[in-house]
Amino acid sequence: MKSTYLLSLAAAVLFAGCCTDCTPCNASSGACCAGGACEAAAPNTLSAAEKAAGWKLLWDGKSFDGWVGEKNGCKTPPEKGWKIADGVLTVLPRKAIKDGKWVDLPPEQAALGGGGDLVTAKDYRDFELSVDFRLTEAANSGIKYFYNRDQFKGTCEEYQILHEAHPDSTKGRDGKCRRVASLYDMIPANAEAFVKPLGEWNTARIVSKGTHVEHWLNGHKVLSYERGSAEFRAIVAQSKYVKEQKPGERWGEAPTGRIKLQDHNDSTVSYRNLKIREL
Repeated sequence: MKSTYLLSLAAAVLFAGCCTDCTPCNASSGACCAGGACEAAAPNTLSAAEKAAGWKLLWDGKSFDGWVGEKNGCKTPPEKGWKIADGVLTVLPRKAIKDGKWVDLPPEQAALGGGGDLVTAKDYRDFELSVDFRLTEAANSGIKYFYNRDQFKGTCEEYQILHEAHPDSTKGRDGKCRRVASLYDMIPANAEAFVKPLGEWNTARIVSKGTHVEHWLNGHKVLSYERGSAEFRAIVAQSKYVKEQKPGERWGEAPTGRIKLQDHNDSTVSYRNLKIREL
């Protein structure tokens, strides 16, 4: 009995300082909070505390294992458009933005882009997702979740990843719902104050349990909502997604779905430390 008590006490001490039971908390080192301090972990690896808390790598840092391309019917990885190098996953553009306008890239560079969205091979229901992302000037991408290829024309909830110089930053409902960390075209996050300078790593976190969803950026909760609530359905009715609903359907209320990284065709955005735990 005494041994059991000591083990429980030790576990409580280990996780007392953790970010939500050992949430990856350091975008620059991939560290995990443990015992009130960050336990160092190399990028694209799991610390002992993370493993104990149920975290798993969603990307191994070196291959497309566990991922498929939307353009390939979600059957095989993309043949181009996504670069893996030095433990970093980068989406490559087909065009670029200069002074707020789209411009063509040199043909040899444009040919490298156009791979389409990258999709997990597995569906998820209740989960906590942590992803490091690095923006470039006027970059646009997103982390999409509850994606079902044959439902709502493939549209789903999206954690917006965007640099403020992109033309889309002031478009959409209220002119604020397409900014970084927002629920794209639905709920503004007003998270610009928490974004790190270009070239530095940021950490996005999405928590979805039952109907409750939260968006976090660099340790700050920037929005939350209830899927299927009257308020949520009213927001859907004002969004671009309302036209994707067929009679009797409810957009944004799929019980399960895949996770996607968006290829916006005009941006270079890098990712690493993709980690998930099912709740």
